[in-house]
Amino acid sequence: MNQWLNAAAGPAVLVTVARVEGSGPRAPGTKMLVTAHALVDTIGGGHLEMRATGIARGMLASGQATVHYQRFGLGPSLGQCCGGVVWLAFEPVTEALNKVLAELKSRQHEDCWRIASIGDDKPRCALFDANGNLIAGDEHAPRDFPRTGSAIVTREGWLVDPILAPRAHLVLFGAGHVGAAIVRALAHLPCNVTWVDERDDMFPPAVPANVTKEATETPEAVVAAAPPGASYLVMTHSHALDQRLCEAILARDHVGWFGLIGSKTKRMQFEHRLRARGLPADRIDAMACPIGIAGITDKAPAVIAASVVAQLLIIWEAQAQAPVSITSRHPAPQEI
Repeated sequence: MNQWLNAAAGPAVLVTVARVEGSGPRAPGTKMLVTAHALVDTIGGGHLEMRATGIARGMLASGQATVHYQRFGLGPSLGQCCGGVVWLAFEPVTEALNKVLAELKSRQHEDCWRIASIGDDKPRCALFDANGNLIAGDEHAPRDFPRTGSAIVTREGWLVDPILAPRAHLVLFGAGHVGAAIVRALAHLPCNVTWVDERDDMFPPAVPANVTKEATETPEAVVAAAPPGASYLVMTHSHALDQRLCEAILARDHVGWFGLIGSKTKRMQFEHRLRARGLPADRIDAMACPIGIAGITDKAPAVIAASVVAQLLIIWEAQAQAPVSITSRHPAPQEI
């Protein structure tokens, strides 16, 4: 997730997909960082990326300081099957841009808008929060730019680049083998994970940047504190704890999705217990158990993780199609 932002680099050029017409390999706002000897992230590969890399490295070799903006026809000139048109912005990573990126790196869990001037002899850049407050950069930069959900270039010659926090949030209960495999599988995906277990020593010493560990003897409190629209995945070491967590999740509002690890037999037992506890039938019916993609039956932790992460991506993409305010950190929930 945002490898281009988290990369440690010296002289570099930040390449941003600023506009796409028709079919393109990546969406507006996609980025890669180009140094003299490395690429971090991708704008889609193929001939377009090869051309962009050459242009960026040419800028580095010449010491060009201005932002370069160029149109690429994917079909006739580049021979790519997409056939659309892509505009790329090439920004030398100057001292001013470095300061903006450093501030942005510390704010990856909130919505920000980065703007940069195109064609100026002395490029200007700035970073704003969701309320329009200047965070870093040129204090004279315009504040009335359009706040859309994807990158654009304005008529006045400003690249407007929204860097939005991931909308998908998973609350994962259980730090066993399967839980750990799921965390590894989600490490580079656009989501935030709260990883919960009673046993602090079950967590690995280091976790991915998008993961927050929560060692607590009251995991039900984490359910109550989770953001609206969050997804929940229960796979603890105890069936009794699983049931308590199921009751807490099914009792709260604004649950985006809920999965419980287990067999069809476990589901039948839990359904009976949960109905006896007075939980609404429609919410119990919406509980995913067994979890994962139908047809994948291997029980190895890595296989279960791949299947469950694929299931989550399907859920999250469907939720992303729902109307959402881009100034809000979380999507309109699909309740269960």
